[in-house]
Amino acid sequence: MIDIDTKILDMDAGSLAAAIREGSLRSTEVTETCIRHLKRMNEKVNCLTQERFEEARQEAARADELVRSGQAAGRLLGVPITIKDCFHVAGMRTTAGLRHRRNIVEQEDAEIVRLLKNEGAIILGKTNTPQLCFCQETDNKLHGRTNNPWNPERTAGGSSGGEGACIAAGGAAVGIGADIGGSIRFPSHCNGVVGFKSGNSQVPDRGNFPDVTIPEQSRMLGIGALAKSVADARLIHEIIAYRPPEKRDLSTFRIVFPGKAPAYPLGQATADALVQLRHGLEAEFTVEEETPPYYEESALIWQQIMSIDGARHIRRLMSEDGQRHPITEYVKEKLAGSSDIHAYLSWALIGANMFKPSSRRLDEIRDLLRQGDDKLNARLDRSILILPVYHSAAPKHGQLYKEIFSIRRTYLKYMPYVAYANVWGLPSLTVPVAEDGDGMPIGIQLISLNGNEDALFRLGERIEQQFRGYVRCRQYD
Repeated sequence: MIDIDTKILDMDAGSLAAAIREGSLRSTEVTETCIRHLKRMNEKVNCLTQERFEEARQEAARADELVRSGQAAGRLLGVPITIKDCFHVAGMRTTAGLRHRRNIVEQEDAEIVRLLKNEGAIILGKTNTPQLCFCQETDNKLHGRTNNPWNPERTAGGSSGGEGACIAAGGAAVGIGADIGGSIRFPSHCNGVVGFKSGNSQVPDRGNFPDVTIPEQSRMLGIGALAKSVADARLIHEIIAYRPPEKRDLSTFRIVFPGKAPAYPLGQATADALVQLRHGLEAEFTVEEETPPYYEESALIWQQIMSIDGARHIRRLMSEDGQRHPITEYVKEKLAGSSDIHAYLSWALIGANMFKPSSRRLDEIRDLLRQGDDKLNARLDRSILILPVYHSAAPKHGQLYKEIFSIRRTYLKYMPYVAYANVWGLPSLTVPVAEDGDGMPIGIQLISLNGNEDALFRLGERIEQQFRGYVRCRQYD
């Protein structure tokens, strides 16, 4: 027989909200269960960096009173959630892993936080990120390293790695992340959770730190859920998006797998998962093999967009006075471990300066983006593109970073899968579909045009039912 704690930890946000509204569960017992579980799992996973447990308990009691008085309202009333430590929450710190920000308390909520609170969500705390969210591995000098709950020797991904690890082990009903370079999709894939990156300008980003002010970077940013179900990814998107998705007839869509590209690594377990997925879809949909427009150019464009102005705006934020130099900090850290700046960040900033596009190249990129937007609007109008997230399941700590941030520009091999949706500002839904030989989860992406989110969610729901979907890691129960 499943005990009540296990039942609560397994449930997604939509199911919990329904149970709280109908009175079969109380928000206070749900919230207390998550708090106990977070305290227990965080000792080894290190996903939660700040908590507001007492406030959450009070908010849960108020939610229960609203239910008792017949005034229950809100799609997330009484549901405990967690938030990536890049979004402002009034009364909490937004550190982004930086020591010099550890005492700065925010006075206003980020816009998406306000929207979630308006629907009755209860924020338990904030989750870990790499410094300034500028890496796909979650480690920093303030809060330390987040571990993958399935295997602490493996990466949780990043930059929403704390959120991915938290949801994988059931620390909250749902979590919220941001993605400018795979930052929702890497953790979703590595930890075996559902993740959704919204498309260009579909979700408000006010109150996201660091601010994204360069237009070419802003189009790459997406905000969405790391979740236990596709239904929750849809629910969160409907709450925080400017406009809810319009209904789409999924039967009119074709499913596109890219042509073979020998230059891009793909492990056997991931390749097998894609073959099985294709076979599973062919019975119901038109499935075609086609290389999408600008597929091979996207990783280079992504790196150069992230390197505009040598990422000077990020460099200014990495210290309180804005005067630290990445090379100096990298040497200090490597020789003596004495820098406040993690080697991941300083090395990434050194690379951003190396790969900074010239003004001429930046003009070329802008022309490419205009041309590419037009071409993709035609090619993906009734198409859903299926891509892996990474060539393997979650690697050991540090390996993913070495592959993406090598001076040999190996990002050209390892980033095309995730860079595509960022460069072209496309919504992308990640769904766990398989496991490798070590039991580590493998996710795939569903990508289409802005406006086709409903089709992505509909297909994602079918895939999670037919294949692995979300499975909670119970090692910390």
